[in-house]
Amino acid sequence: MSGTRDKLEQLQGILELAQEPAGEAGIAKRKAKEIPSARERVRMLLDAGSFIELGALVRQPGAPGSMYGDGVVTGHGRIDGRPVVVIAHDQTVFGGSVGEMFGRKVANALDFALNNACPVVAINDSGGARIQDAVASLAWYALMSRRQGPLSGFVPQVSIMLGKCAAGSVYAPVNTDILIATENSYMFVTGPEVIKDVTGEEVTMEELGGAHVQAANGTVHHVAATEQAAFDWARNYLSYLPSSVMEQGPIVNPGLEPEITDSDLELDSIIPDSDRTGYDMHDILLRMFDDGDFLEIGAATAQNLITGFTRVDGRSVGVIANQPMALGGAIDAKCSDKATHFIRLCNAFRIPLVFVVDTPGVLPGVEEERNGVIKRGGRFFRAVLESTVPIVTVVVRKAYGGGYAVMGCKQLGADISLAWPTARIAVMGAESMVTIVGKRQLAQVPADQRAAARNFLIDQYNENIATPWIAAERGYIDAVIEPSRTRLEIRHALRLLRDKEAATEHENRKHSLFPV
Repeated sequence: MSGTRDKLEQLQGILELAQEPAGEAGIAKRKAKEIPSARERVRMLLDAGSFIELGALVRQPGAPGSMYGDGVVTGHGRIDGRPVVVIAHDQTVFGGSVGEMFGRKVANALDFALNNACPVVAINDSGGARIQDAVASLAWYALMSRRQGPLSGFVPQVSIMLGKCAAGSVYAPVNTDILIATENSYMFVTGPEVIKDVTGEEVTMEELGGAHVQAANGTVHHVAATEQAAFDWARNYLSYLPSSVMEQGPIVNPGLEPEITDSDLELDSIIPDSDRTGYDMHDILLRMFDDGDFLEIGAATAQNLITGFTRVDGRSVGVIANQPMALGGAIDAKCSDKATHFIRLCNAFRIPLVFVVDTPGVLPGVEEERNGVIKRGGRFFRAVLESTVPIVTVVVRKAYGGGYAVMGCKQLGADISLAWPTARIAVMGAESMVTIVGKRQLAQVPADQRAAARNFLIDQYNENIATPWIAAERGYIDAVIEPSRTRLEIRHALRLLRDKEAATEHENRKHSLFPV
């Protein structure tokens, strides 16, 4: 009969094998791919020494050749001292594919996250369903996905895509809040070989589902140069989020710069005199919030709209801003999707919203109509009007037509609406107005005087109609402010709104209907 010492030695041997279940073959496979192990990836993400693994000795029972871990590493640790649950695919065990025991481990990890109100970070590097496990693999895919439902909007969920992720391995990540990828990662439902076999089409992995392709599509929210950069970005992202809806996010350096600074004063001259001259909205955002901090979300897609996190008085806020450098800041179908996702993300975790407005309105064109700008823009509207978090809007230049409405106007739901004296708030821009409304009037002017008359009408419109004063007189905006006071005015507004509680309407309603 073996004694305690023998059992301890046996345990040590099992634990060592569990740490490297594929043995030398697995080490060689990683070396050839130049990738870290699943456990090394977890340690790269978490605070040093904080990882506690769960289920390391799980393996397929009664199956010859089954390996410990079953292709996935699960456990919990800390990021900036706050608890998180981590799931990491192990490429060296069955290619990181999903089998029954894999599914049980992930399901247990997600249950732990729900019961303990912990964020979830999933490190994805998987070939998809394990063919050998047949329907068991498919069933556990569904059971894992089912557990994402209660977690969504309750705790932050982050996916990091590494390597090649195919088939079912892409559906769980796309249903998390944020999707990060490295430059050499790929994600697609069916790979190039299957597509060629079924349809005859030939396409490379990069063209089909490369990280930059998926980022341009809006599926991936950030592309990182390296794995460590991806993990660092995930840590930074979580620093803006609460651990769950039951608490506030971290407060970082509140009360900085309580008076107007030189940086604030630069806003007084930042808007070009000509309406047709572009500028980079990032230059404004840099000066409007704490320390110039800004974590942009979805920078590679719909660049006519900027979304991202920053801080006001040390507290997280979400920013939605038009970018005049792309499409003049017009609202199109793709940026509507981007805004909808971001607004709902912020609203779910009670993060206030700040809209910074400079838009000529909705982008016209046949292609936009075919792209469903009506329906997708409708989702943007719905996301704003269903938001219950504090909303502050600042109109810095153009706010025309539907762009005025959807970009957080007071009538759609903003709590406090501010404008700079450079703001132009109207149904449309002066040039469009003259073309439509002044057409007959200009037709009666001699041809040699028509250009001057047109310019006169444009100037009159800009001076007397497309101004912030009319909106202020009628109470559609709350104040016209000096640009240099913007940072402090936003701070005052959000302090005032800190305890905002939105009334719950239609308690018996199951849910609203979204334009899909």
